Amino acid sequence: MKIPFFDIENWKEIGSTLARNKTRTFLTAFGIFWGVFMLACLMGGARGAEDLLRRNFEGFATNSAILFPGNTTMPYKGHAKGRRWQADHTDIERLRLLLPELQTVTSQSSQWNISFRNGRHSFSGQVWGVEEAFTEVMLPHIESGRFINEADVKLQRKVAVVGKKVANELFPGESSPVRKTILVNGISYTIIGIAYQTSEIQMNDRIDNVVIIPVSTFQKSFNRGDKVDLIMMVGRRSADFSELESKIRRILYSRHQVDPNDKSAMWFLNISDMFSKVDTLFLAISFLALFIGLSTLVAGIIGIGNIMWVIVKERTQEFGIRRAIGAKPIDVTVQILSEGVTLTAIAGMAGISLACMALGITAMLTTNETSVPRFQMTLWQALLIIGIFILLGTLAGLIPAIKAMRIKPIEALNDK
Repeated sequence: MKIPFFDIENWKEIGSTLARNKTRTFLTAFGIFWGVFMLACLMGGARGAEDLLRRNFEGFATNSAILFPGNTTMPYKGHAKGRRWQADHTDIERLRLLLPELQTVTSQSSQWNISFRNGRHSFSGQVWGVEEAFTEVMLPHIESGRFINEADVKLQRKVAVVGKKVANELFPGESSPVRKTILVNGISYTIIGIAYQTSEIQMNDRIDNVVIIPVSTFQKSFNRGDKVDLIMMVGRRSADFSELESKIRRILYSRHQVDPNDKSAMWFLNISDMFSKVDTLFLAISFLALFIGLSTLVAGIIGIGNIMWVIVKERTQEFGIRRAIGAKPIDVTVQILSEGVTLTAIAGMAGISLACMALGITAMLTTNETSVPRFQMTLWQALLIIGIFILLGTLAGLIPAIKAMRIKPIEALNDK
């Protein structure tokens, strides 16, 4: 006994039926194709878009914060407003001692418009003075060599980590100037590493454009004493900088005689809050993608149901004749469902194929030397989308198929 769904004659008839009204078939197939394409792009592209946005924060500690001392805006204990106060290493030690919630507390100081020179090649930029703990807050990409370590800081070594752009300007055509020397404001430093960054987070400038030296060497070379320009902190897993901010202000303000209510006297940048907002943003985007995907899905399914309903209406007499010459109700039902499944499967696979091509091209265009955004779909996601469309397409054609099955031959022959 032949199963109608696998009968070759049945499929020939499906092809001739769909080809009979090319415009209607094309429009319905395009609706399914576009729905699958959009849903596949949303599912495959959401993670890639998230990777692109997170690339802006690449190498930066998620649970971190940075504070910048500023000018007071309120008078306090005999001090007039507008007074400039500066943090120092004593503040760093106090924060480490009084706030066990902090895993790392370190500093960064900067000097602007410094001349870097190698023979006849020169470059003007910033010098940063940092501790070895800098890499716990922001991890630069080391192209060659190494970063500042604890011994460099303790021994006040005249060593430097040079930004990639600075190295290219001072040593054009050379692959790695590590162990060579440069003049920083006329003082000779040995290059121990070449560094760069891919994230968009900047602290005064990008690492590519600066020269980094041990903070102890920086303080001595630029006569900074114990002062620091900014303090960077990384919290332990349970730390919440939204709650810690008031404690940090109280510790610093009490020592530097700043009004406790003077919020503008210090700029507090909560990086962990920025990461939290990114997570919330992508949660919202995921829900939006789901809503759009379901909308296109429903639109495609409605299209299948409509065309099946029209086909049943147009072929009422044909089905009546079939019933009159001995066709069983199940034969008519399978015929109608087969047409819907065929249209859905072909258009759906075309949509999946085009979506995979679009995601692959997008991934190629957005790939850089450090990361490949995940603009891709897994095989199971593709099969799930096709399976859902075929299932719902079958269900959408079920009501018209049942109507066709219930047509009585005498009524069908009399239908006009």
